[in-house]
Amino acid sequence: MNKAILVGRLTRDPEIRYSQGENGTAVGRYTIAVDRRFKRDNEPTADFIPCVVFGRSAEFAEKYFRQGMRVSVSGRIQTGSYTNKDGIKVYTTEVIIEEQEFAESRAESEANRGAFQQSAPSPAPSVDAGDGFMNIPDGIDEELPFN
Repeated sequence: MNKAILVGRLTRDPEIRYSQGENGTAVGRYTIAVDRRFKRDNEPTADFIPCVVFGRSAEFAEKYFRQGMRVSVSGRIQTGSYTNKDGIKVYTTEVIIEEQEFAESRAESEANRGAFQQSAPSPAPSVDAGDGFMNIPDGIDEELPFN
């Protein structure tokens, strides 16, 4: 079985492109910094995992995920290779995302954002402090990647 589950912080805002053809599919890419459990010489270390997401989930990531935000993803690891312009074979490893979700509240995300960047507040759905559930903004029902 090929299954990867990761929790980490986005190293930058997701980037999205569309495949060519009549029915172009959204292809999103982002990298997650995942802390290692054990540290060497008491210094924090992380692995930087490239992720690829498709379709409506890619569009969702582009709209709501921001640099520094803590997210949880699951998917499969995919390896590949290509020859670059200098004729050197390059090997790749990335996670093809099947599921993605927020791993912290909006308030936690904004509080932690200062460590990663100085920017405008995230447009992510807000969390009601009373019960911890997300308030989904009106009018985005068609954009949600689930039913």
